Amino acid sequence: MTTPVSPDALRVWFRFIRLESRIRGAIAERLRGVDLSVPQCDVLTTLTEHEGVSQQDLAERLYVTKGNISGLVDRLAAAGLVERRDLPSDRRSHAIHLTASGRRAAERGVAIQRGFVEETLGRMSAADLLAFEGQLIKARDLVREAATKRGAGKNGKTQASRKAGKAETSGSK
Repeated sequence: MTTPVSPDALRVWFRFIRLESRIRGAIAERLRGVDLSVPQCDVLTTLTEHEGVSQQDLAERLYVTKGNISGLVDRLAAAGLVERRDLPSDRRSHAIHLTASGRRAAERGVAIQRGFVEETLGRMSAADLLAFEGQLIKARDLVREAATKRGAGKNGKTQASRKAGKAETSGSK
C-alpha cells in the first residue's frame, strides 16, 4: 500500500516540471540563434570532454538510443561539425571527432549556457546555491531509489536513473 502524495509535494513537483520545461525552451531558443538544437549541442559539448568515442558510447553518455545518436551524428557530419574515423580495433565502429568548426560551435553553445546561468542561478547568493544544490542532490537520490525499486535495467540503472544522474555531470558543460 502506498501513502498518498501530499499536496505540497505535488505542487512542488509541478513547479519543478514547469521550470525544467522553461529552462529547456530558453536554452533551445538561444541555441537556435547559432543554428544548433539542444541535442546537437549536447553531442558537441560531450565530444569536447570525450572526443574519439564510439557512437554507442556517445549514446550511453547522453542517455539516448543508438538510433537517435546515429541521426544526430549524421546531421552534424553533414554540417561539417563532426567526423567519423575508423576504429582499428573494430571495423564496424567509428570514433566520433570534432572538426575545427564543431569545436567552435561547441564553444558557442557553452558560452550561451554560461550566459543563461549568469542571468539566472548566477544571481543567487552562494548560500542559496549551496542549499539548492543540496536539495537537487536529495531529489536525484530519491529518483534513483524509486527507479531502482521499479526494476533496474542495463548496468543496474533504468533510463530514468541515468537521466537523473546526467544532471550532475552536465554541470561541467
